[in-house]
Amino acid sequence: MEESEESEELSEAEEKQHHVKTSKKSLSRSQTKSNLLQRRAEKSFTCHQCGKSYTVKGSLTVHMRIHTGENLHTCDQCGKSFPIKSYLKNHMRIHTGEKPYSCDQCGKSFTMKGSLKDHMRIHTGEKPYSCDQCGKSFPYIQSLNIHMRGHSGEKSYTCDQCGKSFIYKGSLSEHMTIHTGVKPHTCDQCGMSFRQKGSLSEHMTIHTGVKPFACDQCGKSFRKSCTFKIHLRRHSGERPFTCDQCGKHFFRSDALKDHLKVHTKEKPYMCSLCGKSFSQSGTLKLHQKRHNSVKDHMCFDCGKTFVRDADLKLHQSTHTGEKPYKCSHCDKRFKWSDYVKKHERIHTGEKPYKCSHCDKRFKWSDYVKKHERIHTGQKPYHCIPCGKSFTHSSSLLSHTKKNKCLKS
Repeated sequence: MEESEESEELSEAEEKQHHVKTSKKSLSRSQTKSNLLQRRAEKSFTCHQCGKSYTVKGSLTVHMRIHTGENLHTCDQCGKSFPIKSYLKNHMRIHTGEKPYSCDQCGKSFTMKGSLKDHMRIHTGEKPYSCDQCGKSFPYIQSLNIHMRGHSGEKSYTCDQCGKSFIYKGSLSEHMTIHTGVKPHTCDQCGMSFRQKGSLSEHMTIHTGVKPFACDQCGKSFRKSCTFKIHLRRHSGERPFTCDQCGKHFFRSDALKDHLKVHTKEKPYMCSLCGKSFSQSGTLKLHQKRHNSVKDHMCFDCGKTFVRDADLKLHQSTHTGEKPYKCSHCDKRFKWSDYVKKHERIHTGEKPYKCSHCDKRFKWSDYVKKHERIHTGQKPYHCIPCGKSFTHSSSLLSHTKKNKCLKS
């Protein structure tokens, strides 16, 4: 853009220089034009700073002001100075509001011809600037320069509050809202505010009902891209989050975080009705439903209700007889994916559950829980008539069947 302005200014200088030299001789218009074109072709005056060449010395003199910083042309409105007259001419349009260059496609106007030329690429789809790393093309050189930072890893924008650096200026601006607490993006439906524009766009799908992320495997749609990505892992079987204690894999990072409480024995969620504690908030909610006798998942085939959606799905297979999960080692089939995983450990010999008190390992989690009671002395099963306690439910059952509690 500046280059075209400079060329316009330098062309004027060339014509003036040529006019001075030929004023002594009366030449025809065609001869004048011919000589000017010939001199332009020669380009005998070269800038030693950037290598750019010009046909007349006056053009080089004007050009050199860019390198020297000499600003001869000053705006009488704001005092800003420019090395070339055409730069000042374009700048003055900021004060006058003049926009002489209009787009014939959409009517948008611009102060500079170069800006119109750049804008036209929106309509033409032209993307002349290509990345030599990945081949991606851009309509503007500035867009390519910003994109290149992604390859170089250059992080030019640094937060003055915490020192974190970013590739893009926009990313820094979004990050700064963490420190300022500003939430500039507000929902016009419910008034809820967000730090990031993307978060608002995601939120708006609640009001619109739009679910733009559709699974091509099962047709299920999602509002959020992150939820959609997690869903795709169920089809691919990918479980990128691994427990370093027992080797168990998970679809989601939060599921791994909850699982780790099994190893740490942390149970931060306590039932206010009976005092029982749980490692996961979801397990507490399910437990409380049992207290309240809430069974909000109903089978439409038989009317039976369940506390958990997972229990309903498992029950529904009794009506359909469907067993979609097949063992990869034998022909046995199962109604539930967890069942086939547990079964396959018989073939593989895998024992992912280790006792926290000794080195003994087990195929299934309930086995390790039962085993650990040997170390802890815990006896959670109680005989109501006689008050005797047992380590395992089978021992309590055996005790009641033999009526030992009545004899004692």
